[in-house]
Amino acid sequence: MKITSVRIVKKENSKMKAIAEVVLDDCFVVKGIKILEGDSGLFLGMPSRTIVVNNDGKEEIIHVDIANPINRETRKMFTDAILEEYKKMN
Repeated sequence: MKITSVRIVKKENSKMKAIAEVVLDDCFVVKGIKILEGDSGLFLGMPSRTIVVNNDGKEEIIHVDIANPINRETRKMFTDAILEEYKKMN
């Protein structure tokens, strides 16, 4: 698997710096990857959805991941490619 395209849209606010879109092998796209700033610097927030769940009559808001790397190497590949493209914009 290879990242063939990275697109960044700046969304400057307090912690979220941009949203990224990554194309894999020119045939699959992952949208909604957040570039966030934390105490240790920039990091990625993978796409997620906020849902409301009813547990024993109580409503609870939870965040569910939609897509995320399942191993360290793939996460590094995404992080390196996205942050490299983001830094080119600044």
